[in-house]
Amino acid sequence: MATPLAKARGLGAAHRGTETFWRQRMTAIANVPLVIFLILSIVTHIGADYQTIRAYLAQTVVAIAMLALVISASIHMRIGLKEIIEDYVQGEGAKVVAILLATFFAIGVALACTFALVKISLGS
Repeated sequence: MATPLAKARGLGAAHRGTETFWRQRMTAIANVPLVIFLILSIVTHIGADYQTIRAYLAQTVVAIAMLALVISASIHMRIGLKEIIEDYVQGEGAKVVAILLATFFAIGVALACTFALVKISLGS
């Protein structure tokens, strides 16, 4: 039987570890075409002025693809940081604080990028 601490860390039930495993793999797979799209977007717009970039990001498909990249990459980053922290940070208190900070950081990055995308794509 798992201890309450093991359950809180996601180690008590087998499906929690499997769920994290699959979520990380799915975001990794989703990131491949999204990052390729990002790279192609950057390469095709090197040297463009702000208005051209803003008009490009204002296209619905482009804005949705960029938003999908932000969300997928943030989720993937949060899972990866949590795994690293669980493996290498000693002490339960430090581990919990580090995981909380990593989670807030991932959320902050996602919110900042989403805000910037919405603001640019809507023309503000």
